[in-house]
Amino acid sequence: MKAVRFIETGKPAQLADVPAPRPGPGQVSIKIAGAGVCHSDLHVLDEELGLKGPFVLGHENAGHIAALGEGVREWREGDAVAVYGPWGCGRCRTCQTSAENYCENHASLATMGGGLGSDGGMAEYMLVPSARLLVALGKLDPVAAAPLSDAALTPYHAIKAALPLLTPDATVVVIGIGGLGHMAVQILQALTPAQLIAADIDDSKLEHARKLGVRHAINTRDADAAAAAIADLAGPRGATAVFDFVGAQATVDLGARIVGRNSRLTVVGLAGGVVHYAANNPQYGCQVTIPYWGSRTELMEVIALAAAGRIRAEVEVFPLEQALDVYQRLRDGKIRGRAVLRP
Repeated sequence: MKAVRFIETGKPAQLADVPAPRPGPGQVSIKIAGAGVCHSDLHVLDEELGLKGPFVLGHENAGHIAALGEGVREWREGDAVAVYGPWGCGRCRTCQTSAENYCENHASLATMGGGLGSDGGMAEYMLVPSARLLVALGKLDPVAAAPLSDAALTPYHAIKAALPLLTPDATVVVIGIGGLGHMAVQILQALTPAQLIAADIDDSKLEHARKLGVRHAINTRDADAAAAAIADLAGPRGATAVFDFVGAQATVDLGARIVGRNSRLTVVGLAGGVVHYAANNPQYGCQVTIPYWGSRTELMEVIALAAAGRIRAEVEVFPLEQALDVYQRLRDGKIRGRAVLRP
């Protein structure tokens, strides 16, 4: 079967022929319908993350069950499923609460998940090591639903933790209206009554935010002008919550600048920015959080939001064979919403 593989750090992804997997006891084989293309893949390709290749890329995956390993009884062939992305040990306290994203034994595991150390979903078939890592999609289209497992789950996890702060008189700012950010603004509108501001340096992405129902969209290329515009909207309280889905130094600095007291600055993006602390900067009472992905239970909640029509991933679908071109488009900022590869 055709597959898109990581070979080693510093080398481009490779389109290759690999054997189709067969499930062993407790395992499940998935016929992939869609595999999301994420900026994290570029970090895997470009940076030394401790992941050893070769392995098949793709950590946002959905499809239909093709074959069940011995002992798997809770699923049937043909079931539409999303694959939960972060694979933990399955035994520690956090894994037992479904939060495998915070597995206590992650340092001793050889993999972070499918597409992140183990073979992922950029192929015709994917081997999932345990049936516990599957979540039912119901009537959702697996191609369109593939990004829910990261592009929606990651912001949902971050936002859910901040919900007590997001009251009707609060202001929340989303920085970066890309794959995760365009889902974040939908989740915030579905779950909170807070005033929402979308921020980006790309006017086309700000227009996308407006089409998703966001009233206030601010270009942040001029940081001083952007901070002033946000301050005018937020008033003396400042931003109650800032979700930075870029994580560059400029966006981290902007987030620290616009949060008010008793606030929350959440940095999700991996662009290398550093939160610098000084007295009252970020302001007193500000919690700085660095969340990672989300739990299996939260993926079920995300899928329920999508099934109810409250959120929808904007996807551009490409054949698997165009993966290398799609990665270049992603580098160039030419993907609207989320790219999905379809074998």
